[in-house]
Amino acid sequence: MPCACEAQPRTACAAARAESSDGGVRLALSAALAATLGYLLLLLPLQAHPLAPSLLELKEADSGIVQVLWRTPILQQRGVRLRPRLPDRCRPVGGIRAEKEDAAWVERWTVQCQPGGLPGGEILVEGLERASSDVVVRVVTAEGRSLHAVLNASRSRWRIPPRTRPSDVLRDYLLMGVEHIITGFDHLLFVFGLLLLVSGWRRLVAVVTFFTLGHSVTLCLAALDLIRLPQAPVEAAIAFSILVLACRLAGDGKPDGDGRLGFPQSMAAAFGLLHGLGFAGALAEVGLPSQEIPIALLSFNLGIEIGQLGFVLLIVGLGRLAAPLLVRLPRWSLHAPAYVMGSLSVYWMLDRVS
Repeated sequence: MPCACEAQPRTACAAARAESSDGGVRLALSAALAATLGYLLLLLPLQAHPLAPSLLELKEADSGIVQVLWRTPILQQRGVRLRPRLPDRCRPVGGIRAEKEDAAWVERWTVQCQPGGLPGGEILVEGLERASSDVVVRVVTAEGRSLHAVLNASRSRWRIPPRTRPSDVLRDYLLMGVEHIITGFDHLLFVFGLLLLVSGWRRLVAVVTFFTLGHSVTLCLAALDLIRLPQAPVEAAIAFSILVLACRLAGDGKPDGDGRLGFPQSMAAAFGLLHGLGFAGALAEVGLPSQEIPIALLSFNLGIEIGQLGFVLLIVGLGRLAAPLLVRLPRWSLHAPAYVMGSLSVYWMLDRVS
């Protein structure tokens, strides 16, 4: 295709082409940035936190009578309705009592399971194959054994075993921890802000480590019921922590790169304590198996760390790949992430306070 500046020397024509190409790259990146920010502003506020898991609890008596509790969060995925189906040997006795408790609907009823009781029977959660949340099943047998399972879209059935193996608890709670962090956009947004706040691998590792230590401490203390705080103010405070970080980023738009132990590490540790209470709230919804508390708590926390580490590596890798293109963006665009974080955090904070 002939050059539009054909009458000019060849070098001038080549320069014009290069400048046009650079402008096209910048325009494309600006459009992509605008689309991404629009997506964040319009969609993510509705998903500030992952959907809480549902809970199906079965408590068996010696006579074969089983007390059933079915707890589902009020906030449900659109178009999905979960319903538990108990083993075929179980028949309802009486009606269903339904009531609202905190942010969940709770249904209670009684069934008669004979012969053999619950062990060996199969539980199915209808609709779970289309859902993006989990269902935790807790069974207490007539002998007093406590059995746990976590069901999801890829595993909507569970045959009740004589007893739960430690490896099952490790797997289920590990996957639940990974899922909780990768669908918790507020937690990930805070981690993203920490990555923008520092420069250099040593500083990055230090800040992420301090955040990890902070939320691991309060997660363990709250999960073991050593500290107890209402969840609603904790969630609002988590949104406020993102706002504080966004204000810091909007100050000069430059990463903090000195080598001293200062604001980034101390802030990461302090707000990590707060975010750990948020993680503990999700774990409290499903509880810990009484006979496998150390394994369940450790694997849930490990799942959170695996998901967080994967997110950090993904962002760092994408940043390295996009660096040659991002340097072409106008300087004002360096503040865009801070303003997006601030806008989302204010929305979440007002929504949670209200």
